[in-house]
Amino acid sequence: MQERYRTVAREGVHETEINRSRFLCTLAPAATEQEAQDVVQRVRKEHPTATHNCFAYVIGADGGVQKASDDGEPGGTAGVPMLLRREVRYVVAVVTRYYGGVKLGAGGLIRAYGGAVGEALDALGTVTRQRFRLVTVTVDHQRAGKLENDLRATGRAVREVRYAEAVTIELGLPEADVDAFRDWLADTTAGTAALELGGEAYQDM
Repeated sequence: MQERYRTVAREGVHETEINRSRFLCTLAPAATEQEAQDVVQRVRKEHPTATHNCFAYVIGADGGVQKASDDGEPGGTAGVPMLLRREVRYVVAVVTRYYGGVKLGAGGLIRAYGGAVGEALDALGTVTRQRFRLVTVTVDHQRAGKLENDLRATGRAVREVRYAEAVTIELGLPEADVDAFRDWLADTTAGTAALELGGEAYQDM
């Protein structure tokens, strides 16, 4: 599995104009292929009179699912160039073109579609997500407050705190830190806290 990947920070639309053609790039995070396709369909409904609605999406931290459509532009001039920008993952891009009467040629189209996505990424920003092992710590109420403060003070990513008969604190740790954390926890709580390893997830760095 990839240790980390970059994705778009938020959904948004960025517009550029090249030789009187308008290029509107819609960028959105997409956790699944279905989510990506839903964004594509929504943009097509919003711009039914556009000359082209070209799209590209990359799903998976390793980029395992990639799809692109030139939507009537010459083959390879729109969708694929959109995919190559900045190596972002879990993202869908739809570039809507309203033709302005000046032909751009194959090279011009590749630059225009790729550039539209690049500019949109700059405008909306990107975030890096790091792979973490989920860890659940169970501790008594007496020690819970101090332990939570110590966790946050040492920069550990506390995800959730639940209060019941005991207190459970869920956090994310880089895989390489798990053994050291186990030792630290035993020292900090005098061996009274229980630690349970869960699955893996990605979270913003």
